[in-house]
Amino acid sequence: MSAEIIDGKKIADDIKREVKIETERLKASRGIMPGLAFILVGENPASQSYVRMKGKACEEMGFYSITERLSAETSEAYLLQLIDQFNRDIRIHGILVQLPLPKHISEEKVITAIDYKKDVDGFHPINVGRLVIGQECLKPCTPAGVQELLVRSGNDPSGKHVVVVGRSNIVGKPVANILLQKQKGANAIVTIAHTGANDISQFTKQADILVAGIGKPECITGEMLKPGVVVIDVGINRVEDPSAKNGYRIVGDVHFASASKIAKAITPVPGGVGPMTIAMLMKNTLMAAEGKIYNI
Repeated sequence: MSAEIIDGKKIADDIKREVKIETERLKASRGIMPGLAFILVGENPASQSYVRMKGKACEEMGFYSITERLSAETSEAYLLQLIDQFNRDIRIHGILVQLPLPKHISEEKVITAIDYKKDVDGFHPINVGRLVIGQECLKPCTPAGVQELLVRSGNDPSGKHVVVVGRSNIVGKPVANILLQKQKGANAIVTIAHTGANDISQFTKQADILVAGIGKPECITGEMLKPGVVVIDVGINRVEDPSAKNGYRIVGDVHFASASKIAKAITPVPGGVGPMTIAMLMKNTLMAAEGKIYNI
């Protein structure tokens, strides 16, 4: 058995194409150009790369975007003041503060300071609460991307047993909440497994759909899976590889070679969930600009 590869890049490109078309309609019908503000604090190379990619995506979509690059010594008070400025800026429909932040700045305070209607990361407590009770909201981008991957690849989660490995606020908890809702593209039976389990394989072997977001390289192997499972690998891990040009390679939380022999379908790493995150950020920004979610 050889698994079908779920092509995240292709699906992400489809979504971005749809967003671009809707953006042009929004400009033509209402004169609104979606606007996204990025705030980057410090010199983290990965964060700088992410912000560049997101800025490029904004250009492709025809969005207005602005990037504020601040030094690692920036005070929490200044950052909160800048967020307030963007909250009041009518050109800006989405605000993204790139995480992680320097240790002297409270992530909780920063996330809560963003107007929840402009919270395109889907991290604000109001959006988290709305997600849990099944109300419309701006959903976290990576978990929303997981749902789109399943639906658009023909693997509807309705009625399926989804096992989510990992309980982070960024992936595990929100993806579980998205997929268990009594809604189209969801309606799954969801189990969350994590490192507290003595033997995590007793849960992974039950999965019709496995979402791996535990942050440990290749820790889920083919022998831990049920034949015919659909595997969505959210993990992005850098492992040393002297034979690679950069001295390392990027792998997921799932051991691809062994899992792909057991699974019905699987996302690669890279090229699976990764491209979806930016596509869903663009979609969230468009929805915030349209103002339909919160009846504004």
